[in-house]
Amino acid sequence: MVNLKRYYFHSEQIGAQIRYSDSKVLNYLRFHLMSQKLLFIFTLIYCTSVLTMAQEKKTILIFGDSITAGYGLEKDQAFPAILQEKIDSVGLNYEVINGGLSGETSAGGARRINWVLQRKVDLMILELGGNDGLRGIDLTSTKQNLQTIIDRALEKNPDMEIIIAGMQVPPNLGIEYTQEFVNLYPDLAKENNLPLIPMILDKVGGYDEYMLADQIHPNAQGHKIVADTIWETLYPIIK
Repeated sequence: MVNLKRYYFHSEQIGAQIRYSDSKVLNYLRFHLMSQKLLFIFTLIYCTSVLTMAQEKKTILIFGDSITAGYGLEKDQAFPAILQEKIDSVGLNYEVINGGLSGETSAGGARRINWVLQRKVDLMILELGGNDGLRGIDLTSTKQNLQTIIDRALEKNPDMEIIIAGMQVPPNLGIEYTQEFVNLYPDLAKENNLPLIPMILDKVGGYDEYMLADQIHPNAQGHKIVADTIWETLYPIIK
Protein backbone atom coordinates (compact mmCIF):
# COMPACT_ATOMS: atom_id res chain seq x y z
CA MET A 1 0.00 0.00 0.00
CA VAL A 2 1.31 3.45 -0.95
CA ASN A 3 2.41 5.65 1.90
CA LEU A 4 0.71 8.86 0.77
CA LYS A 5 2.34 11.03 3.42
CA ARG A 6 5.77 9.88 2.42
CA TYR A 7 4.85 10.22 -1.26
CA TYR A 8 3.68 13.80 -0.88
CA PHE A 9 6.74 14.72 1.15
CA HIS A 10 9.00 13.23 -1.48
CA SER A 11 7.10 15.07 -4.23
CA GLU A 12 7.46 18.35 -2.40
CA GLN A 13 11.22 17.78 -2.14
CA ILE A 14 11.45 17.14 -5.87
CA GLY A 15 9.35 20.23 -6.58
CA ALA A 16 11.53 22.34 -4.35
CA GLN A 17 14.65 21.03 -6.08
CA ILE A 18 13.13 21.84 -9.45
CA ARG A 19 12.13 25.32 -8.33
CA TYR A 20 15.62 25.85 -6.85
CA SER A 21 17.23 24.63 -10.08
CA ASP A 22 14.96 26.90 -12.15
CA SER A 23 15.85 29.81 -9.89
CA LYS A 24 19.57 29.18 -10.42
CA VAL A 25 19.10 29.09 -14.18
CA LEU A 26 17.08 32.29 -14.13
CA ASN A 27 19.63 34.03 -11.92
CA TYR A 28 22.43 32.88 -14.23
CA LEU A 29 20.54 34.17 -17.27
CA ARG A 30 19.86 37.48 -15.56
CA PHE A 31 23.53 37.80 -14.57
CA HIS A 32 24.68 36.88 -18.07
CA LEU A 33 22.34 39.39 -19.68
CA MET A 34 23.40 42.11 -17.23
CA SER A 35 27.08 41.36 -17.93
CA GLN A 36 26.48 41.62 -21.66
CA LYS A 37 24.66 44.93 -21.19
CA LEU A 38 27.48 46.33 -19.04
CA LEU A 39 30.09 45.13 -21.51
CA PHE A 40 28.20 46.82 -24.34
CA ILE A 41 27.87 50.06 -22.37
CA PHE A 42 31.56 50.13 -21.43
CA THR A 43 32.57 49.34 -25.01
CA LEU A 44 30.31 52.11 -26.30
CA ILE A 45 31.76 54.60 -23.79
CA TYR A 46 35.33 53.61 -24.67
CA CYS A 47 34.77 53.85 -28.43
CA THR A 48 33.02 57.19 -28.02
CA SER A 49 35.89 58.48 -25.89
CA VAL A 50 38.53 57.35 -28.39
CA LEU A 51 36.57 58.82 -31.30
CA THR A 52 36.13 62.12 -29.45
CA MET A 53 39.84 62.33 -28.66
CA ALA A 54 40.71 61.64 -32.29
CA GLN A 55 38.28 64.29 -33.45
CA GLU A 56 39.53 66.86 -30.95
CA LYS A 57 43.25 66.30 -31.58
CA LYS A 58 44.81 69.41 -33.05
CA THR A 59 47.79 69.76 -35.34
CA ILE A 60 50.91 71.89 -35.06
CA LEU A 61 52.92 72.26 -38.27
CA ILE A 62 56.53 73.39 -37.99
CA PHE A 63 57.26 74.63 -41.48
CA GLY A 64 60.95 75.19 -41.93
CA ASP A 65 64.33 74.27 -43.33
CA SER A 66 67.19 72.02 -42.19
CA ILE A 67 67.02 73.31 -38.62
CA THR A 68 63.45 72.05 -38.30
CA ALA A 69 64.32 68.87 -40.21
CA GLY A 70 67.06 68.11 -37.68
CA TYR A 71 70.00 68.10 -40.09
CA GLY A 72 72.67 65.60 -39.03
CA LEU A 73 70.47 64.06 -36.32
CA GLU A 74 67.84 61.41 -35.84
CA LYS A 75 64.25 62.65 -36.19
CA ASP A 76 63.56 62.09 -32.50
CA GLN A 77 66.47 64.39 -31.60
CA ALA A 78 65.15 67.36 -33.56
CA PHE A 79 63.23 70.06 -31.73
CA PRO A 80 59.79 69.17 -33.23
CA ALA A 81 59.99 65.74 -31.59
CA ILE A 82 61.10 67.33 -28.31
CA LEU A 83 58.15 69.72 -28.49
CA GLN A 84 55.85 66.73 -28.94
CA GLU A 85 57.29 65.24 -25.75
CA LYS A 86 56.67 68.49 -23.89
CA ILE A 87 53.09 68.64 -25.17
CA ASP A 88 52.42 65.02 -24.18
CA SER A 89 53.93 65.57 -20.73
CA VAL A 90 51.32 68.22 -19.89
CA GLY A 91 48.44 66.23 -21.36
CA LEU A 92 47.61 68.48 -24.31
CA ASN A 93 45.96 66.89 -27.34
CA TYR A 94 48.22 68.11 -30.13
CA GLU A 95 50.19 66.35 -32.85
CA VAL A 96 53.40 68.01 -34.02
CA ILE A 97 54.26 67.63 -37.70
CA ASN A 98 57.87 68.13 -38.75
CA GLY A 99 57.55 70.08 -41.99
CA GLY A 100 61.26 70.79 -42.30
CA LEU A 101 63.16 70.39 -45.56
CA SER A 102 66.91 70.79 -45.77
CA GLY A 103 68.04 73.57 -48.10
CA GLU A 104 64.56 75.09 -48.25
CA THR A 105 64.33 78.79 -49.10
CA SER A 106 61.37 81.09 -48.61
CA ALA A 107 60.57 80.71 -52.33
CA GLY A 108 60.60 76.93 -52.01
CA GLY A 109 58.35 77.19 -48.96
CA ALA A 110 55.86 79.36 -50.87
CA ARG A 111 55.70 76.68 -53.57
CA ARG A 112 55.39 73.84 -51.06
CA ILE A 113 52.89 75.26 -48.57
CA ASN A 114 49.70 74.30 -50.45
CA TRP A 115 50.80 70.67 -50.57
CA VAL A 116 51.66 70.63 -46.87
CA LEU A 117 48.30 72.18 -45.97
CA GLN A 118 46.31 69.38 -47.56
CA ARG A 119 45.61 68.27 -44.01
CA LYS A 120 44.06 70.55 -41.40
CA VAL A 121 46.58 72.60 -39.43
CA ASP A 122 45.58 74.47 -36.28
CA LEU A 123 48.90 76.17 -35.57
CA MET A 124 51.95 76.81 -37.72
CA ILE A 125 55.44 77.80 -36.65
CA LEU A 126 57.10 79.44 -39.64
CA GLU A 127 60.86 78.89 -39.60
CA LEU A 128 62.15 79.92 -43.00
CA GLY A 129 64.46 82.53 -44.49
CA GLY A 130 67.78 81.44 -43.07
CA ASN A 131 68.93 79.93 -46.34
CA ASP A 132 67.88 83.11 -48.14
CA GLY A 133 70.24 85.05 -45.89
CA LEU A 134 73.12 82.64 -46.32
CA ARG A 135 72.75 82.97 -50.10
CA GLY A 136 72.43 86.74 -49.99
CA ILE A 137 69.00 86.66 -51.63
CA ASP A 138 67.18 89.98 -51.95
CA LEU A 139 65.25 90.29 -48.68
CA THR A 140 62.33 92.07 -50.32
CA SER A 141 61.71 88.81 -52.14
CA THR A 142 62.16 86.83 -48.92
CA LYS A 143 59.59 88.93 -47.11
CA GLN A 144 57.11 88.60 -49.98
CA ASN A 145 57.53 84.82 -49.97
CA LEU A 146 57.00 84.55 -46.22
CA GLN A 147 53.92 86.76 -46.54
CA THR A 148 52.62 84.47 -49.27
CA ILE A 149 53.01 81.48 -46.94
CA ILE A 150 51.11 83.29 -44.19
CA ASP A 151 48.33 84.35 -46.58
CA ARG A 152 47.87 80.87 -48.03
CA ALA A 153 47.82 79.31 -44.58
CA LEU A 154 45.09 81.68 -43.40
CA GLU A 155 43.13 81.16 -46.62
CA LYS A 156 43.15 77.45 -45.86
CA ASN A 157 42.19 77.93 -42.22
CA PRO A 158 41.28 81.47 -41.11
CA ASP A 159 41.44 80.36 -37.46
CA MET A 160 45.00 79.10 -37.73
CA GLU A 161 47.48 80.41 -35.17
CA ILE A 162 50.83 81.35 -36.72
CA ILE A 163 54.10 81.96 -34.89
CA ILE A 164 57.03 83.63 -36.65
CA ALA A 165 60.44 82.21 -35.80
CA GLY A 166 63.19 84.77 -36.32
CA MET A 167 66.70 84.07 -37.59
CA GLN A 168 70.01 85.90 -37.92
CA VAL A 169 72.77 85.78 -40.52
CA PRO A 170 76.55 86.11 -40.18
CA PRO A 171 77.83 89.71 -40.23
CA ASN A 172 80.15 88.99 -43.17
CA LEU A 173 77.21 89.71 -45.51
CA GLY A 174 77.54 93.40 -44.71
CA ILE A 175 76.11 95.66 -42.04
CA GLU A 176 73.19 96.90 -44.14
CA TYR A 177 72.07 93.43 -45.26
CA THR A 178 72.50 91.99 -41.76
CA GLN A 179 70.40 94.75 -40.20
CA GLU A 180 67.71 94.38 -42.84
CA PHE A 181 67.60 90.67 -42.11
CA VAL A 182 67.33 91.29 -38.37
CA ASN A 183 64.34 93.58 -38.95
CA LEU A 184 62.63 91.22 -41.38
CA TYR A 185 60.90 88.97 -38.82
CA PRO A 186 59.72 91.61 -36.31
CA ASP A 187 58.29 93.64 -39.20
CA LEU A 188 56.48 90.61 -40.59
CA ALA A 189 55.09 89.71 -37.16
CA LYS A 190 53.94 93.27 -36.48
CA GLU A 191 52.29 93.72 -39.88
CA ASN A 192 50.33 90.49 -39.44
CA ASN A 193 49.75 90.83 -35.70
CA LEU A 194 51.48 87.49 -35.06
CA PRO A 195 53.55 86.29 -32.10
CA LEU A 196 57.32 86.33 -32.67
CA ILE A 197 60.19 84.20 -31.44
CA PRO A 198 62.92 86.83 -32.00
CA MET A 199 65.77 84.36 -32.44
CA ILE A 200 65.14 80.63 -32.71
CA LEU A 201 68.82 79.86 -32.13
CA ASP A 202 69.02 82.06 -29.05
CA LYS A 203 71.54 80.60 -26.53
CA VAL A 204 72.65 78.11 -29.19
CA GLY A 205 74.20 79.96 -32.15
CA GLY A 206 77.89 80.71 -31.63
CA TYR A 207 78.29 78.13 -28.82
CA ASP A 208 80.48 75.23 -29.97
CA GLU A 209 78.99 72.82 -27.43
CA TYR A 210 75.52 73.24 -28.97
CA MET A 211 76.41 73.31 -32.66
CA LEU A 212 77.53 70.77 -35.24
CA ALA A 213 80.97 71.19 -36.77
CA ASP A 214 79.50 73.31 -39.59
CA GLN A 215 78.55 75.98 -37.02
CA ILE A 216 75.19 76.37 -38.80
CA HIS A 217 73.06 73.55 -37.41
CA PRO A 218 72.40 72.71 -33.75
CA ASN A 219 73.47 69.36 -32.34
CA ALA A 220 71.22 67.22 -30.14
CA GLN A 221 71.85 69.35 -27.05
CA GLY A 222 71.28 72.49 -29.09
CA HIS A 223 67.90 71.22 -30.27
CA LYS A 224 66.81 70.79 -26.65
CA ILE A 225 67.55 74.48 -26.06
CA VAL A 226 65.75 75.44 -29.29
CA ALA A 227 62.71 73.49 -28.08
CA ASP A 228 62.84 75.34 -24.75
CA THR A 229 63.02 78.68 -26.56
CA ILE A 230 60.00 77.85 -28.74
CA TRP A 231 58.07 76.43 -25.79
CA GLU A 232 58.17 79.78 -24.01
CA THR A 233 56.04 81.23 -26.82
CA LEU A 234 54.10 78.14 -27.82
CA TYR A 235 52.83 76.89 -24.48
CA PRO A 236 50.84 80.01 -23.49
CA ILE A 237 49.03 79.77 -26.84
CA ILE A 238 48.04 76.10 -26.66
CA LYS A 239 47.50 75.53 -22.94
